[in-house]
Amino acid sequence: MSDELCINAIRVLSIDTVQKANSGHPGAPMGMAPLAHVLWTKVMKYNPTNPKWFNRDRFVLSNGHACALLYSMLHLTGYPEFPLDQLKRFRQVGSKTPGHPEAHFADGIEVTTGPLGQGFSNAVGLAIAESHLAAVFNKPDFPIVDNYTYVFCGDGCLQEGITSEAASLAGHLGLGKLVVIYDDNHITIDGNTSLSFTEDVAKRFEAYGWHVQVVLKGDTDIDAFAHALEETKKVHDRPHFIKVRTTIGYGSAFAESYKVHGSPLGEEELANVKKKFGFDPAQKFYIPEEVQKKYAECKVKGAQVESEWNALFEMYKAQFPELAAEYVRRRDGKFPEGWKKVLPTYKPEDPAKATRQFSQTVINNLAKVLPEIVGGSADLNPSTLSYLDISKDYQKATPEGRNIRFGVREHAMAAVCNGLHAYGGMISYGATFLNFLGYALGAVRLSALSHFGVLYVMTHDSIGLGEDGPTHQPIETLMSVRAMPNILLLRPADGNETSGAYSVAIDNRSRPSVLALSRQAVPNLKGSSIEGVYKGAYVLTDVEKPQLILLGSGTETSIAAEAAAKLNDLRVRVVSMPSWELFREQSHEYQVSVFPDGVPVLAVEAASVIGWREYAHAVVGMASFGESGPYKEVYAKFGITTENTVKRAREVVEFYTKNPVGSIVNRP
Repeated sequence: MSDELCINAIRVLSIDTVQKANSGHPGAPMGMAPLAHVLWTKVMKYNPTNPKWFNRDRFVLSNGHACALLYSMLHLTGYPEFPLDQLKRFRQVGSKTPGHPEAHFADGIEVTTGPLGQGFSNAVGLAIAESHLAAVFNKPDFPIVDNYTYVFCGDGCLQEGITSEAASLAGHLGLGKLVVIYDDNHITIDGNTSLSFTEDVAKRFEAYGWHVQVVLKGDTDIDAFAHALEETKKVHDRPHFIKVRTTIGYGSAFAESYKVHGSPLGEEELANVKKKFGFDPAQKFYIPEEVQKKYAECKVKGAQVESEWNALFEMYKAQFPELAAEYVRRRDGKFPEGWKKVLPTYKPEDPAKATRQFSQTVINNLAKVLPEIVGGSADLNPSTLSYLDISKDYQKATPEGRNIRFGVREHAMAAVCNGLHAYGGMISYGATFLNFLGYALGAVRLSALSHFGVLYVMTHDSIGLGEDGPTHQPIETLMSVRAMPNILLLRPADGNETSGAYSVAIDNRSRPSVLALSRQAVPNLKGSSIEGVYKGAYVLTDVEKPQLILLGSGTETSIAAEAAAKLNDLRVRVVSMPSWELFREQSHEYQVSVFPDGVPVLAVEAASVIGWREYAHAVVGMASFGESGPYKEVYAKFGITTENTVKRAREVVEFYTKNPVGSIVNRP
C-alpha cells in the first residue's frame, strides 16, 4: 500500500471534518498531510493505547487552526478518545474536537494552541523538561527519560514576537531534542506572505543557534522530509528547524490562496478534490481498509516500544531503587509526606519584611523538599528574590540545574512554564514585576484555560514600587487577573499569608496562581495564618457587634489594621482578603460570618478600585496611574494611608447610619 493513499486519506478526512462543521481551516491540513504521515508512522515514539506514557515523544500543533489534521491523526492512529464520531462533532458544543486544540479535553493533546506562537514556545518548555529530568534520572545504559518534542508551525507563528523570544532561548540552551517543522506555504489570512513577511527565516534561525534544514518539495518528496528528520538525530547540541515548502489547500482549486485558509471548501469543491484523489464523493468520512490497517500498526508498534521501556525501567528499579521511586512519585504528581512542615510561620514581634522577602524564604524552603520546583526569573532575580539557592543554573552544560535564566522574555517565560507543567513531574514558576505580567498575559490566559498549575511569582505589586514610577506601578493588573476564569490571585498581607499563598498555589495543580508580592516591608499581623489564606478572606481582629468592617488586601491590610486601632470609639472588625476567588468558593454560611448583614465594609488596596464593590460599600484605592517618588510619599499623595482610611471610615459609618446598608453576600 502506498504512502500516497494514506496521505490523501488524511487530506480527505480532514476536509470532511471541516465541511461537516461548515467551519474551520482545511488549507493547512491538506498541505501538511505528508508531513504528518511521515512523522506519525515513521518517526514519533508513542503508544495510542496509553496516551500518557511518560517517555512518549511530544507533538505540538502550534498553528492550532490546523487541528482537523491533528484530530485526524489521533483518530487514525487509534487514540481511544478520538473515535470517528468526535471528528463528526468538530467545533460543536461538548465535543473533544474544539476549533483549536485544548489540552484538558482529551489525552493526546499536549498543550492548548491557537493563539499563534504559544505552542512553539510551550515546546521549548517541554524540551527543557525532558533534558532536565534526563539529567536527574538517567544513568549509563538507562535512558529512562529520552524523548523528542516535535512541533508543526506556520508563518503566523513565526511572525509573533513570543516565538522570537522562545527561539532565542532554545538556541542558547542547545535543546537538541526539539524539532520544529515549519509549514512554509507562503499564505496568511491577508494573502501572500510577500505582503508582510519577507525575511530569510532559515538565516534567522541559524543566527539563533539552531540546526537548520530546508525541504523544497514537501508536497511530494516525503523521502527528503524523512531524511531531514533522520539528520536531527545526528546533531545533539542544537535545536532543529526544518523549513518545508508546501502548498496550502493542495489538490483543490483554491490551492495557494488565502481563500482556503479559514473556510470550508464547499460541497462541490469537496467532491472535486475527492475525485482527484481517487475517493468516492458520495462517501463521507471514508477511510480505506488499507489505510486503517496501516495506521493500526502504530498501536502495535507503540505497545511494543512501551513494553521495551517498561522492561528497561524494571532493571533500572533494581539497580537504582531510590531514584526509581522518586521518578514514579514525580511522574504521578504525588508530593512527599509532610512537605508543608517547611512553611515558615511568624509572630507579630518578628521583623517586618517585604512579602517578596518572605517569598524568598518560602520558595527556598519548599525547594529543599520538592525537587520538582523548577523555574526562574525574567532577568530580575535580585529583585524578585526567586532564585533557588539549593540548586545551580539550568544551562546547556548543567541541565540538572533548576534555575532557568529566562532573560528579558516575560511572554516566553510564561509559555515555557506552561510547557514544563504539561510535560509532567514539574512545579514550574516564573517571576517578574507584577506590572510586566501584562507582557505575559497571553500565555497566562492559556495556563488558566489549560488547567495548568503554573506559579507566577509577581513582585513590586503596587504603587509601593515607588521611585520607578507609573511605568512600573501596576494599577489595573490585579483586576485583569481577577477577571480571568480558573486562576487564583493571591495577595498576601505578611509572612504567614505568604506561606499560605504558596501552600494554596501548590495544592491547586489544575489552575495557575499569581502571587502578588510587595517591594516594601510590612509587619506580621496579629491573627494572620496560613489556614486563613485557604478561605480567601477571614477575620483578622474582631469585636462584638461590629459597626464597620475594614477590609484589606496584601500590604494594605496593615493599613486597615492600623486604622482600626485608631478608631477606638467605634467597633471595627478587620478582615484580610488575600484571594477573591477562594472566598467565592466558601459556603454561604462562612461568607456571612465574615461579612454579616447590616455592617458597612470599607476596602483598602493600592490599585484600581474597580471590582471591589462586589465586597465593599466603599474603597480606598486608585483611580489613576501612580507617580514616581519614595513609596510613602506616593501612598500619601493618593490617600492610601492610615489617616485617610480613618477619615473615610468615619464618613462610611456616618453615611450608613442614615442609609440602609446593602448586603455584600446576600445578593440574588
